[in-house]
Amino acid sequence: MADVTAIYAQFVETSTATFETVAPDQSEMSRRRRPVLDRGLPYLVAELEGYIVGFCYASQFRPREGYRFTVEDSIYVRPDCIGHGVGKMLLTELISECRERGCHSMVACICGVNVPSVALHTSLGFQEVGLLPEAGNKFGEWLRLLIMQRPLR
Repeated sequence: MADVTAIYAQFVETSTATFETVAPDQSEMSRRRRPVLDRGLPYLVAELEGYIVGFCYASQFRPREGYRFTVEDSIYVRPDCIGHGVGKMLLTELISECRERGCHSMVACICGVNVPSVALHTSLGFQEVGLLPEAGNKFGEWLRLLIMQRPLR
């Protein structure tokens, strides 16, 4: 979890890929991982030559029980590894594992204008289904939230 925490912290501190503004510590990242695993959902890491270069997981989209078959993906790849297929490999495996677990639909909530994330999700069958302009504020800038979705069945 130390490597996962470091990867996420870099996104929190330097990008608009997440609306989070203070990087959580390793203890908090481990605490956040527990509900994912408790629901039987996948939490995956990508390793290259002994280094963790990315991670992704699926969480229940919304807390109400009626949403239990819809999951939201979260995916982060070390910046120096972006563009080398790590994200596509992670997200492809996440989709497969969620399908096997009986999930019906996967949602991606993409903060700001994140061209690589939109391209990745589009390449794996996600479609734009909603846009919330000025949904959050980070670094003094109002950012949109793009919602993409793909069926899993």
